[in-house]
Amino acid sequence: MSAQRVGVRALQRVARPNAFSQSIPRVMLASLQARPASTTPLTPTEAQSLLASQRLNRPVSPHLSAYDYKQTWFSASVWTRITGGGFTTALYLFSLSYLAAPLTGWHLESASLAAAAASLPVGVKAGLKFLVTWPFMFHLFNGSRHLVWDLAKGFSKPVIKNGNWGIWGASLVSALGIVAFL
Repeated sequence: MSAQRVGVRALQRVARPNAFSQSIPRVMLASLQARPASTTPLTPTEAQSLLASQRLNRPVSPHLSAYDYKQTWFSASVWTRITGGGFTTALYLFSLSYLAAPLTGWHLESASLAAAAASLPVGVKAGLKFLVTWPFMFHLFNGSRHLVWDLAKGFSKPVIKNGNWGIWGASLVSALGIVAFL
């Protein structure tokens, strides 16, 4: 109800005549609103060529020159995109190979994969578990931080910098813990 009152009040203020506009003669007000720029009529082909030439001068969005590499490249935001892209690529590759397995003679059934993993040495198993676990934990922690950023919290530079270090540390410690205990 109060939001509705605020909206009605704002509309009433806009509709009320302004004292500033009442005291200025209309001729003077019109001269303040004059636009010094003029336009020239263009044919449709000229308009398209002008638009194409203007588009060539615009940067590709998001352009790499817009980023401050000290803050973005080694920060958690870029690595979240990299880990997300890696997971997506791995999902599609495994899904396509699983679909093609009956045609190619590959054995990608769960029992075959479990037997292959069990035959690996302990160090190789731990390394493979870490290679899968660390990006997942990193993506999880930093995705949670991005959800907090969606609430417009934590945008000061010290908080972002400390948050980056916290994300890296938490993801490494949690990944090592999962590898050691699972």
